[in-house]
Amino acid sequence: MTLADAPEPRGAWWAEDGTIVYAPHFRMGLMRVSSSGGPAEGISTLVDGEISHRFPQVLPGGGAVLYTASSEVNIAAAATLVVQALPSGPRTIIQRGGYFGRYAASGHIVYVQDDALFAMPFDVRRLDVTGPARRSIEGVTSDASRGSAHVALSDTGTLAYSHGRNLFDARPMAWMDRSGKLSALRDEPAEWQNPEFSPDGRRIAIDIESRGQRDIWVYDWGLDVMTRVTSEPTNEEFPIWTPDGAGLVYRSSVSSADPAGSTLAWKRADGNGGTHVLASATFMLKPGSWHPTSNVLAYIATPPGRDDDVMILPIAGDAQAGWRPGPATAIASRPARERAPRFSPDGRWLAYESNETGTDQLYVQRFPGGGDRIVVAGNAVSPAWSRARPELMFTIRVMDYRHALMIVPYHVDGASFQAGKPRPWAERAATLRELSGYRMFALHPDGVRVAMAPPSENDLTATHVTLVFQRLDELRR
Repeated sequence: MTLADAPEPRGAWWAEDGTIVYAPHFRMGLMRVSSSGGPAEGISTLVDGEISHRFPQVLPGGGAVLYTASSEVNIAAAATLVVQALPSGPRTIIQRGGYFGRYAASGHIVYVQDDALFAMPFDVRRLDVTGPARRSIEGVTSDASRGSAHVALSDTGTLAYSHGRNLFDARPMAWMDRSGKLSALRDEPAEWQNPEFSPDGRRIAIDIESRGQRDIWVYDWGLDVMTRVTSEPTNEEFPIWTPDGAGLVYRSSVSSADPAGSTLAWKRADGNGGTHVLASATFMLKPGSWHPTSNVLAYIATPPGRDDDVMILPIAGDAQAGWRPGPATAIASRPARERAPRFSPDGRWLAYESNETGTDQLYVQRFPGGGDRIVVAGNAVSPAWSRARPELMFTIRVMDYRHALMIVPYHVDGASFQAGKPRPWAERAATLRELSGYRMFALHPDGVRVAMAPPSENDLTATHVTLVFQRLDELRR
């Protein structure tokens, strides 16, 4: 029986009174609906820059709800555990840094932080923490980006969990060739994402998170040398190269929920010199692609009340005299989410993804001049043009965060773009872990290698469940 809409759910709890408290979307507060049907009502409000409330648990007696709140897309980066009186009473932050809180009948709240399960004593009648938190179990599988964990507690005292680590933990970098074979690219693990090869293929730009902050780095893989490009107190991410390989454009922001929004900035790829602001807004911006023969930047804008739009920004001047941005225009601003704009190697075409049909599809459109869009592939995101052969790479969702690499051959006849049949990059290729709106692979200019994160132990081994009996008695002790 359908009870309520939940297009992007993030947890639900069936309460003793027959109501279900749930998170209908990753950018909303909590809702409540009767399990027998009827209207749904909101019970929590996003405050103080929060972007999400999720994974609720209605506490015994039904007088309050425990949930995870965050002001970041990567939930664990700014997670707090909140207890709120029902139906919409006052709220109290009971723990900062933890996520996926669950109340245990022993009088504790358990939660995940730093790959470990913590427990802290809690008075469920007074809704108050009564003592310090302590590490309880090491090595619990969790998803810091989503704020969930593979943990369950029964009222009779049994704990069930999956042994492992955060699914988005630090990883090394690997090559994958067209046969699916993996080889080492960079051995040192890091929390990296959004890789992008320089035009000559000798360097790769990435953003790396360290101590809760993201910065742009450039890795010369031939020399095994890392160069830090940014070191501001803000978050810098989504680097893209200028065609000459001398500069990088990236996004700078305090956080995804910061009311000051974000800027698109240019800086020398060696980290020297100042920063040139190309665009700024009170909402989120994200660079997509610099045109190969003209000073034109394709980027993504997310105005209030709208989904992502693909924008085109002409830029005059140069790095020495200074960049002079012109007026931005929308090339794809339909009532849908458009993302990941990418110019073709000759600059005549623009690829991007859109969910206008209800699912993500990959489109190609002539540039400039627009014209009819060509549907290249369905269930497709993250386009990347090959510079070595007429192929367009993308990924398809396999399961949850796991994506498979695909390629589609194409043929250009004058003003006509004709796409062939999509096929896997390699029959035995490892899947990628990708978070929506981010990129975890880069196609090398030679067209035969991809940089990616190699599978972790969690990805390669069968998951088993560990049962711990009389856990509540142990927590009491």
